[in-house]
Amino acid sequence: MKKFIQGMYQKKNFGLRLTAVVLAVIVMGFSLSLLVLVDLGTDPCTSMNLAISEKLGMGIGNWQALLNTVIFIFVIFLGRENIGFGTLANMFLVGYSLQFFSWVWEKTLPVGLFDSMAVRILVLIPALAIFVVAAAVYMDVKLGTAPYDAIAFIIAKWVPKVPFRLVRMAFDFTIIVIAFLFGGKIGIVTILMGFTLGPVIGAVGEKISRFIECD
Repeated sequence: MKKFIQGMYQKKNFGLRLTAVVLAVIVMGFSLSLLVLVDLGTDPCTSMNLAISEKLGMGIGNWQALLNTVIFIFVIFLGRENIGFGTLANMFLVGYSLQFFSWVWEKTLPVGLFDSMAVRILVLIPALAIFVVAAAVYMDVKLGTAPYDAIAFIIAKWVPKVPFRLVRMAFDFTIIVIAFLFGGKIGIVTILMGFTLGPVIGAVGEKISRFIECD
C-alpha cells in the first residue's frame, strides 16, 4: 500500500492533477445541483443517493460519504488499482458540493423560477455539458475513480468477454431500479445517462487528454 501511495505522488504534474480533480468534483456537485432544480432526473448514482437519503432523513452529503466509505472498503480488497486521491475527493466533495449549492439556490433563486419548461431546458443543456466535462477531467487525470465507478471496473474484470460499455450500462440501470424502488425521481435525463454517460465521458475525455498531459 505504501508503494501504491508513493506511486501516486510520483505521477508527473501531481500538483496540477490533484488541483484539477478537486475542482472537477466540486464542479460536478455544482452541475448536479442544477440538474436537481431542473427536475428531469440526474445521473443514476445521484438519483439513487437522493432517494435513499430522503428516505433516511439524511443530508445527501452525509449519506453519500457513508455509502462511499462502505463501498470503498470493498474496493480496497477487490480493485485497489482503482483507488487514488481522486477517489477520496469524489467520495466526499461531490455530495457535499451538491448539498451546498442546493442550499445556495434555495436561498437566492426566486420561487417558481423552474416552473417554466423553457427555463428548465435552458439550464439543463449547460448543466449536462458542465457535468460531462467535469467528470471527464476527474477521470482523465488518472488519480483514481469514485467507489461507484470502481465497482463497474471490478465487475468488468470478472466478465472479461463482455464489453465494458455493456457492463457499465447494466450496472447503471441496476442502480436506476434501486432508485425507483426507493421512490427516486427517474426522469428522461436519468434514462439517457444510463445509456450514454460512460461512452460520452470517454469521448470527451479523449478530447481533453490532448490538452492535459496524463501519461
